[in-house]
Amino acid sequence: MANIISKFKNLNSTDFKIGDSALKKKFNRLLKEIEFDLNKKRNVFQTFNKDYKINTKILNKFKKFKFIIIIGMGGSTLGAEAIYSFLKSKIKKDIYFLNNLEINKLKEISNKKIINKSLFIIISKSGETLETLSLVNSFQKGVFRQSNSIIITENKKNSLKLFAEERKILVIDHKRYIGGRYSVLSEVGMIPAFLMGLKVYDFKKKILKFLKNNSSLLRQNVLDLSKINLTKNYRSVVFLSYSPELNEFANWCQQLISESLGKKGKGLMPILSVAPRDHHSMLQLYLDGPKDKVFYILSLEKSDNRLIKNLFKKKDKIFRKKGINKIILAQKNALIQNFNDLKIPYREITLKNIKESSIGEIFSYFIVETFLVGKLMNINPFDQPAVEKVKQITQNKLLKN
Repeated sequence: MANIISKFKNLNSTDFKIGDSALKKKFNRLLKEIEFDLNKKRNVFQTFNKDYKINTKILNKFKKFKFIIIIGMGGSTLGAEAIYSFLKSKIKKDIYFLNNLEINKLKEISNKKIINKSLFIIISKSGETLETLSLVNSFQKGVFRQSNSIIITENKKNSLKLFAEERKILVIDHKRYIGGRYSVLSEVGMIPAFLMGLKVYDFKKKILKFLKNNSSLLRQNVLDLSKINLTKNYRSVVFLSYSPELNEFANWCQQLISESLGKKGKGLMPILSVAPRDHHSMLQLYLDGPKDKVFYILSLEKSDNRLIKNLFKKKDKIFRKKGINKIILAQKNALIQNFNDLKIPYREITLKNIKESSIGEIFSYFIVETFLVGKLMNINPFDQPAVEKVKQITQNKLLKN
C-alpha cells in the first residue's frame, strides 16, 4: 500500500453524547450517493475516474516553457502547489505561484527577468476573483498573449473569459459543478501537473481501488470526525508535518476543512505546524495546554542515504550511524509516545512513497472524508456563504471609492 491512514487513537467515547446508530444509518445512506464510476452524475467525484481526462493535445505546444507562473486564489492554486511540493525533486521546471496580493513577490519574479520566458496559467472559477484580476493587472500591458497563456474559468461571460477572447488566449472550461477546493484532480490541478512534466493519468490509476480497500477505515474515521466536530470538547485540528514535501498538502487540507465544515457555528480550526521545528515553540502548549485539540501526524517514509558526520564527542552514541531522517523519526515517535501517555487524540497519515498514484489516493480520500463528515453534520460541504458575503462587501466598498 502506498499510503497508510490510521484510525483515531485516544478518543474517549465518554466525550461524545452523540449516539452511533443514527450516524451509522445516515453514513450508509450517504455512501450510496457516491458513485465512484461516475458516468451518470455531474459532481466532484467524477474527477476520480480515469475516464475524466484533460485534452493534452492542445497543451503540447506549451510544454517548451521552462518557467511557469500560476496565478489564482485558494483552491485555484493550492492543489497544484501541493502537487509541486510533493514531486518537486522530479520536476525539471521552475514553478512560481502568485496566490496573494504581495507586491514584493511580484517584484521578485520581475527581477528574475523570466517574464518573457514564462508560461502563464490564470485560474478563477468565476472569472471575477478580485485578487486574481488585480494580479493580472499588475503585469505590463502585452505580457499575456496567445502564445504564452492559458486561462481556466467557467464557460460563461465573465471578466477573465472576455480578457482571453480579446487576446485569443486558450480558455479551458472550469466545470461549474466542481468547487475550487475540490478541483485538484480536475483541469485545475491536472493541467499544471501535465505542464510540470508529470504523468497526469497516473494520479487516477489507483483511486477507486484505494477507496474501496479502505472503506471500513473511511467509515470509522468519518463517524469519529463527525462526533469530534459536533461535540464542544474539541476546538482545533493540528496538522503536524514531519516532511517538508507534505507542508503544502497541509495547506490544501486547511482550506478543504475550513470552507467545507466551518459553518453554522460548527467546525474545527485547522492549525498548520511544521515539525520538528515546532517542537521548540508549540509543543509545550500541545502537550500541557488545553486538551481541546486533535492531531494529524503527517510523514513520509524515507531511507537515510546520507549519514551524519558527528563532530561532538559527547554525542557519539546519539549520532552514530544515523541520518537526518532517523533523527526525525525518533522525534515523531517520542511525540506519539507522549500523546498515548497523556491520552491526546491523534491519527497518522504516512506516505510510503511519493508518486502520482499515491498523491491521487491521498487527495481523493480527504475529499470523500470531508464530504461525508459535512453531510453527517447537516451542513452543505460545497458552499462558502461567509466568504461570498465578504467578497460582496469588498466590491461595494471599492465601487463607493
